[in-house]
Amino acid sequence: MDKQAESVVAPRRQDWGDVVFAWLLRIVCSLTLLTLFGIIVALVYAAWPSIHEFGFHFLLTKEWNPPMDRFGAVAPIYGTLISSIIALVIAVPVSFGIALFLTELSPSWLRRPLGTAIELLAAIPSIVYGMWGLLVFSPVFGEYVQPALSATLGKIPFIGALFSGPPMGIGLLCAGIILAIMIIPFIASVMRDVFAITPQMLKESAYGLGCTTWEVVWSVVLPHSKAGVVGGIMLGLGRALGETMAVTFVIGNTNFIDSASLFMPGNSITSALANEFSEASPGLHTAALMELGLILFVITLIVLVISKMFLARLARSEGSK
Repeated sequence: MDKQAESVVAPRRQDWGDVVFAWLLRIVCSLTLLTLFGIIVALVYAAWPSIHEFGFHFLLTKEWNPPMDRFGAVAPIYGTLISSIIALVIAVPVSFGIALFLTELSPSWLRRPLGTAIELLAAIPSIVYGMWGLLVFSPVFGEYVQPALSATLGKIPFIGALFSGPPMGIGLLCAGIILAIMIIPFIASVMRDVFAITPQMLKESAYGLGCTTWEVVWSVVLPHSKAGVVGGIMLGLGRALGETMAVTFVIGNTNFIDSASLFMPGNSITSALANEFSEASPGLHTAALMELGLILFVITLIVLVISKMFLARLARSEGSK
């Protein structure tokens, strides 16, 4: 009888443990959603004077004039998107090459120290990147790199407009390069990890059929790890969109869009918040800055939704095959 009682009590205890654990998880998930909802409500409430005053015109106006209470978000949004796109264009191929070298080509004695060194780049504070970019990188960039770009790419029709103008060092292109250096460790680490979990048997079978390293990566490794690759790229893009201090040091912090040149100074949403929020007067100025924060939140949400839709499309196409 005692053994039968113990056998009955044990499952009941296990059931109670599962119930408590399930409810704890529900509570944690609900708190996360409530926090997200609370952030949205707080941003909308703080930005409402600006939303009510300017409406949709806020997204189409270039002028940012705090003394006259005239605000427009075109310049910060433009700077945020352009610097992040530049960072991705540079960082994704470099990160892909790093991950490919570490998983497929690197000798065993070099793989671990090199991977550790790349990951250590992610531990450097952003303000250090900003100071290095302003004091070391931008003078060299303005003296040597920008004149070379003007003399070569600047002569190409249409594209040349992006590489024209005075070589000042700081600007949108400089900010994009600094952001690229900052997000490379994140993207490269994720790509390396997802490349490494590809079954060795699949790669060895491809090599046995006579495939080259590139063919193995393109036809075996990438299809097997595409979700992780996209996730790593989105992680890097999120870091680029939300970076503050490094961008503030090197982007130039001007709310003017005089030309399409990437050499010209600009502004981003995060740098505008960092520079003006502490000194903003109550009223429309503070509300406009809060609306910029709300816009950045929406941009990040849109990027996340697009990445999820892209992954879902990849999954459907893979299932159809």
